Amino acid sequence: MPVPVQGPGAAKEIVKGIQTMNEKKLADVIILARGGGSLEDLWPFNEEIVARAIYASEIPIISAVGHETDFTIADFVADLRAPTPSAAAELANPDIYELNNRVHTLKDRARLALNKKLEFMKLRYKNLMNSKAFKDPLQNMQNNYLNLDKLIKQMENSIILKQKEAEKIFQANVLKLDALSPLKTLARGYAIIQKDNAIVKTSKDLKKGEQIELRFSDGSKKAEIL
Repeated sequence: MPVPVQGPGAAKEIVKGIQTMNEKKLADVIILARGGGSLEDLWPFNEEIVARAIYASEIPIISAVGHETDFTIADFVADLRAPTPSAAAELANPDIYELNNRVHTLKDRARLALNKKLEFMKLRYKNLMNSKAFKDPLQNMQNNYLNLDKLIKQMENSIILKQKEAEKIFQANVLKLDALSPLKTLARGYAIIQKDNAIVKTSKDLKKGEQIELRFSDGSKKAEIL
């Protein structure tokens, strides 16, 4: 569809052409092209309204503005950029044999990938079926039960051992306390002298005529100091 591509009003005409092509469904692809020129000549393809029209187009757009070294905003908004208008024509009309070969190549790659995925899934399934969880699901529970029983017995043995050690220490302390008990001394024939409920430790603490109490292993007796 011919439209002016430079000069005043060119941007609006380009937008109008794109919109008309979309409204009337006139093509499967739009080639937005012109020959080379100065920056001013190519400026309509840098206009915002042109960029928005390209973006909004439902028909794919190939941008082929200027020479290979020329770049415009339209190049970056379009679906594809071609270095020249002739290159754009080649891109819009690809070799059917090349496309056919590419489709077959992609189909072969997809088939190969699918087969590999299936083989992987089969191997995974086989490994799962051969695992202990499927062959003998109770084995793991039984092993855990045995381990738990073993731990309980170890704890019981440890508690019993600690109790025996504590009993030995207790008996040893009882024997020590018994050996130091005053009652043991009294049983060997000694007596404890008390005055006013206090133990008399030296003879200087006693005076003639004082009442004392002699405590023996089997009882106590009153006495008087002469």
